[in-house]
Amino acid sequence: MSPLAEVVDRELRERGTRERAEKEKSYLKSEIDHYGVSVPDTRSVVRAALREADLGHDDAIDLAGQLWTQPREKPVYERRLAATMVLIHMQDHLGAGDADVIEGFLREAKTWALVDPLAGDLVGPLSEQDSGFDPMLERWAIDADFWIRRSALLAHLRPLRAGRGDFDRFSRFADAMLEEREFFIRKAIGWVLRDTAKKRPDLVFDWILLRAHRASGVSLREAVKPLSQSQRDAVLAER
Repeated sequence: MSPLAEVVDRELRERGTRERAEKEKSYLKSEIDHYGVSVPDTRSVVRAALREADLGHDDAIDLAGQLWTQPREKPVYERRLAATMVLIHMQDHLGAGDADVIEGFLREAKTWALVDPLAGDLVGPLSEQDSGFDPMLERWAIDADFWIRRSALLAHLRPLRAGRGDFDRFSRFADAMLEEREFFIRKAIGWVLRDTAKKRPDLVFDWILLRAHRASGVSLREAVKPLSQSQRDAVLAER
């Protein structure tokens, strides 16, 4: 490992507790090791390390890769979360040329606690600025791995939440997944619709009203939360 990766790893180990590690491993149904470090503490460690370093693109990719993959035989959740935070912090240096690295992390993540920040907080802003991500998102939307399909949905979250974003593409993806039975897909559809509706309730109302008979209860409950009472009643009546 590089000296900087060793610093991050050491700080994470020092802040972890066995009790928290056991609880989080159980809660996340995790198959990898845990140090037992809180998310705020992990973020603090990453920010402190990056303040002391002057990283460029290659340095950031290398640091994230080391934290994510080493030791290969015994990956650690907090190290992978730190790798995710490094990429999010350094996203101004990243672009579509890094899509394969990000996708590799997503395919190995296997938990919402890593998938969601990678997809929502990293791919979302990057793909809004760089159309080079478009083919990847199209491919993700039909991937056999539901975590990758979830990522295709959540990549739209932040732009749509801000009143921007490509709702037509999200609509196409969500419509194709609307009748899936996987909870994490159903929840993601509802989540993006809910946050979109905070600024554009009529857009979401019109969309979900036509699909209420096909949507899961999970998706519907989230989608209608920001809507007016009359809009909620109209959508639920279509169930």
